[in-house]
Amino acid sequence: MIDLGISKIALIGAVALIVIGPEKLPRLARTVGTLLGKAQRYVNDVKQEVNRSMELDEFKKMKEDVEGAARDVENSIRTGAGDFEKSWAETPSTTSADASAAAPGFEIFPEYRLPKKKWRLKRGATPQWFKARSGVRTKAQSGAARVARFRPQPGRKA
Repeated sequence: MIDLGISKIALIGAVALIVIGPEKLPRLARTVGTLLGKAQRYVNDVKQEVNRSMELDEFKKMKEDVEGAARDVENSIRTGAGDFEKSWAETPSTTSADASAAAPGFEIFPEYRLPKKKWRLKRGATPQWFKARSGVRTKAQSGAARVARFRPQPGRKA
């Protein structure tokens, strides 16, 4: 880059003042400033575009690497599954009576049954503060009591 010190800038300014004149110098300085700004923005845009293209190439390489690794894992899983299916097909099928005798590593579990607890009662264990906040009625009230509760009181004007 050009090495411009304060003395060189002052010399250039003095020559410009003499050659261009004091009337046109501010307009020329503004024009030069805007042109320099546009040039800097253009250079920054070119740099960003080059960086984006480099990152895009890196991402493409990374994508290919990940896809290759995924293919390798998929192939190893398929071969492992094939080996497992072969070994599973080779084991003799047994009934529940002789399952423990034929295959000591396998246990037969009984069917699931619902517990004999009254699990519906647990739904009623909602705290009162939550019911009040969510607008759930907690107390039963007859129709007549509700009418009496909301009936306007005599002597009060709304």
